[in-house]
Amino acid sequence: MRTRPHTETWLKRPPRATVSRALRPWLTDPASLTARIRARCGSFSVRVLRQCLAVPHRDEATLLGLRRGELAWLREVLLIADGVPVVFARSLLPRANVRGAWNLFHGMGARPLGAALFADPAISRRALTCTCLDRRDARYHLASAAVAPMAMPPRVWARRSLFRLRGRALLVSEAFLPTILELPE
Repeated sequence: MRTRPHTETWLKRPPRATVSRALRPWLTDPASLTARIRARCGSFSVRVLRQCLAVPHRDEATLLGLRRGELAWLREVLLIADGVPVVFARSLLPRANVRGAWNLFHGMGARPLGAALFADPAISRRALTCTCLDRRDARYHLASAAVAPMAMPPRVWARRSLFRLRGRALLVSEAFLPTILELPE
């Protein structure tokens, strides 16, 4: 069986022609997304949708150095500002990385992962990349199901980056729901 080579569709920076001026800072700010949202709302919470072993998408597995079909720990959450979901976040951690370096991943519960990531100076972050998710991407459907019955637009922008601790990687992806633009500056 032949397989098509994987081509990377995540961009180093959002294209000016297709990303609104209001959304660009959300896609490019390398600081804590949790802190950015908290600064713009009265109450912030995290709703855990699922946390389990799962097979990452091909592009995620490639970034994490996993073989096709290899399992990783998956955590999917909604970031909620003043009772309204604003971000669908997906974190993936190879099983081998759970012990030791990323032990914090277990037991996170409804605490924001971002707060832990930016609190530890030993954790480094690779550059952000972004992409437009649409109905052809399973992550779009996961986000859509998570916010139902709220209607999703045909496309949503997302960003992701690798965090490293003692040479071990954790992948964090964040899809911005249209409600993110309703937060005050």
